[in-house]
Amino acid sequence: MSQPFVLSHDLQQAVAGFFQRIPFNQVLGIELDELSPERVTMHLPMKPELIGNFVHGILHGGVISSLLDVCGGAMALIGAFANHQHLPAAERMSKLSKLGTIDLRIDYLRPGRGQRFTATATPLRAGNKVAVIRMELHNDEGVLVAVGTGTYLCG
Repeated sequence: MSQPFVLSHDLQQAVAGFFQRIPFNQVLGIELDELSPERVTMHLPMKPELIGNFVHGILHGGVISSLLDVCGGAMALIGAFANHQHLPAAERMSKLSKLGTIDLRIDYLRPGRGQRFTATATPLRAGNKVAVIRMELHNDEGVLVAVGTGTYLCG
């Protein structure tokens, strides 16, 4: 029987470092809040460059999609760490380097009004090659702005 997966501090730092080094994530201003095998949470402060509807000051739909995709990708990466923990480090890193989005569906439920947007991701299925992740985006008043489902290649 395999050992239960524990997301150690070192693995949390590795996942955080991976996502913080992506230039697009830096441009958007994405900040990580929580990394665990059950859930990933990150947020994005509103700034003028992210507005899609300048008349109403609403967050651009592409930013919403991107934030949910990044959050889902982080969750898929954690699932891949768990599924490949038994492999030697070099083989594990080779598989993890192939992480990518296969499919992404976003449902925009309400306009993106607010000063801070929080994305959460939870795994629906984390297999050896593919992970399916559910994501939600809330504004700073707790209003559900969008939901998404992402399918990620993870090995």
